[in-house]
Amino acid sequence: MTGTQDITQKVTSLVVSEDPKGANPRSAATPQEFVQPQPIQVGTALPVSEELATYGYILPDKNGDNLPKLFRPVKFRDLTLPNRIIVAPLCQYSAEDGYPTDWHFVHLGSLATRGAGLVIVEATGVLPNGRITPHCLGLWKDDHIPSFERIVKYAHSQGTAIGIQLAHAGRKASCNTPFTSRETADIAVSAENGGWLDNVWGPTNESFKPDVYPTPQAMSLDQIQQVKDAFVAAARRADQAGFDVVEIHAAHGYLLHSFLSPLTNTRTDRYGGADNFDNRARLLLETVEAVRNVWPQGKPLFVRISATDWVEGEGIDGEHTVELARRLHALGIDLLDVSTGGLTPRQKITAKPLYQVPYSAQVKRAVPDLATSAVGIIRDGKDAEEVLQKGEADLIAIGRPFLSNTSWALEAAAQLGVYVKWPQQYERARPKLRLIAPL
Repeated sequence: MTGTQDITQKVTSLVVSEDPKGANPRSAATPQEFVQPQPIQVGTALPVSEELATYGYILPDKNGDNLPKLFRPVKFRDLTLPNRIIVAPLCQYSAEDGYPTDWHFVHLGSLATRGAGLVIVEATGVLPNGRITPHCLGLWKDDHIPSFERIVKYAHSQGTAIGIQLAHAGRKASCNTPFTSRETADIAVSAENGGWLDNVWGPTNESFKPDVYPTPQAMSLDQIQQVKDAFVAAARRADQAGFDVVEIHAAHGYLLHSFLSPLTNTRTDRYGGADNFDNRARLLLETVEAVRNVWPQGKPLFVRISATDWVEGEGIDGEHTVELARRLHALGIDLLDVSTGGLTPRQKITAKPLYQVPYSAQVKRAVPDLATSAVGIIRDGKDAEEVLQKGEADLIAIGRPFLSNTSWALEAAAQLGVYVKWPQQYERARPKLRLIAPL
């Protein structure tokens, strides 16, 4: 993807049509053509005339080296992003049997027009029991592909790269959505309400929070192999749907993270041991290696981790994180998405601006050839640019701020004095102080 396709290029989309035979309507799709409306990806830094520069924009030099790093292109394998901003995965809890709904199409389609270099689809279960809630996305069967393909093709029609986060929720599965009142309903979801309390998996049978969250089964070796195979199969489906990036979710207390941490993995076989890092890392490393082998070589593979469990003196620490980063880099991942926490109710977090950035910086110092992304209360363009200028990360992942302000990237560009491409349909709304002609 170059982000500079001809405006008249036609892209084939998929629209849902009812199956007269009564099959799931999302398994049936009919092609429909539409005209690609963005000749250049929104969020791309544009040339600036001397006249335009008088309105406060940076006049780029020949190679754009004087632009803020946040709006300089970056390349991962065959994929070039026009800037360093990622829309982080944001769970919407609005799927039906794993299928994306119209909500996802509008939600992700909107984000694809708002200037981020890359949009990543929310945590998507590789198995039915790998979803956080019964309303989370899934990619465990081929019938899911067309609904995702529709979203991907729309993003590509805007010149925007799009990835998907593949996940298994582990012992935090079969839970209610956040919009269910937890004063009147249990967090754990029973079978009659669409849950699977008898089929929740974890490294052991220890619950995330006893009497509140489900009690998992300690996984057998066969179940571990089933999970690895499911990640591989989901990655193949993601490629068929056209995704540019796959991110493997190994953070926030979900299955792969729970195997990594000595706080939750006290197994006595080759996949566990509180004092055996090699065994605890085995499931993630084998999964990553298997996915990298089937994910196209020209497409980047990311991994999200929690760099600390936020339990003083216990759990994952900097030494674990750096060693894991080295091993993941050796397996061919392209970026480590560095988050924290989510494993245990015992965590003690003092959240403040940029509070997770030091963990990304630690990886960058130890494994400089591995790209990282920083996430967590990065408030604006100035915060993001500071992180990049200090060499603490290569990309900036923005999550919830995009939900409250879908123009986060465009506002960051204005704040930093970068004249970027706007959606041409919205160009007339560009802030007046940045305009050179009246409306």
